[in-house]
Amino acid sequence: MKVGRLAFFALTAALLGAAGWQWRSDREQAPGTLLGIDPAGVQRIDLAWHGGVTEHYARRDGHWQAVDGTSLPVDEGRLADLAATAAAPVQSWRALAEFDPARIGLAPAPVVLTLDGQALSFGEIAVTGPLRYVRAGDRVALVPVRFTPRPAKANTTRAP
Repeated sequence: MKVGRLAFFALTAALLGAAGWQWRSDREQAPGTLLGIDPAGVQRIDLAWHGGVTEHYARRDGHWQAVDGTSLPVDEGRLADLAATAAAPVQSWRALAEFDPARIGLAPAPVVLTLDGQALSFGEIAVTGPLRYVRAGDRVALVPVRFTPRPAKANTTRAP
């Protein structure tokens, strides 16, 4: 009876160890997020529309304010969504050199979102699913289209 219990506990420990190893391995291989920064900590948002308006916002006293001298109304929910783009889940990363930027809509990009000085250029929607090409530095990510920036209501430029 004691040998059976000992074998049971040894098998349980081995299974738990294997599950832990697999979880850690999966986590290390996960593509992560676009910028790896906390959206709640974003203090500055700049949104440049190709051939259109550039919007500039700063967080002051916990609220977003336009800082470009325009009188555009500030939509706190929209700006929270833009800040949340920093933590957008990436489906995959590839080197920019593997692409022709014009073919994936990044030359020029229709919209560039800059969060605390880190630029994200949004390109075309991928043919493989509801994912969009996003350039971050010298890499290109595929992220869910729901993270595509949308213009302020007063901005007549169309979203990509």
